[in-house]
Amino acid sequence: MNAARHFLDTNIFIYTFDRQAPNKAKRAEDLVADALDTGAGMISYQVAQEFVAVARKPFRTPMTFEQIEKYWLTTLRPLLLVQFSPGLFLRALDLARRDQLSWYDSLIVAAAIQGDCEILYSEDLQHGRRFGDLVVQNPFL
Repeated sequence: MNAARHFLDTNIFIYTFDRQAPNKAKRAEDLVADALDTGAGMISYQVAQEFVAVARKPFRTPMTFEQIEKYWLTTLRPLLLVQFSPGLFLRALDLARRDQLSWYDSLIVAAAIQGDCEILYSEDLQHGRRFGDLVVQNPFL
């Protein structure tokens, strides 16, 4: 699918469990599978933390801790290639200030930049928006 280095926002993982939107679920499943298969996709701890927060409460049927642990080991952990650092924090502050991003969106963009990604797959940011060499793509359009 996509050999370019890419970052997956939390909503991609959430949609893999959304049976109310089967087209989005399929697209999200394909993105996650591609990220795992090619090794070109990545996430940060923020994505893993946000996923767990949603999986425990807002899901129609909340995931058990055992299910979350299995998902962590098979899906999230292998993609966790961007570690938090003081540099990431400072870059996120700059992005939030300069580009008028929310704090959490700026952390996602900063992590994608730190990971040398070309693409940030997200439904939450403006499709086509650029941050240097990084371009945001909404995979559900």
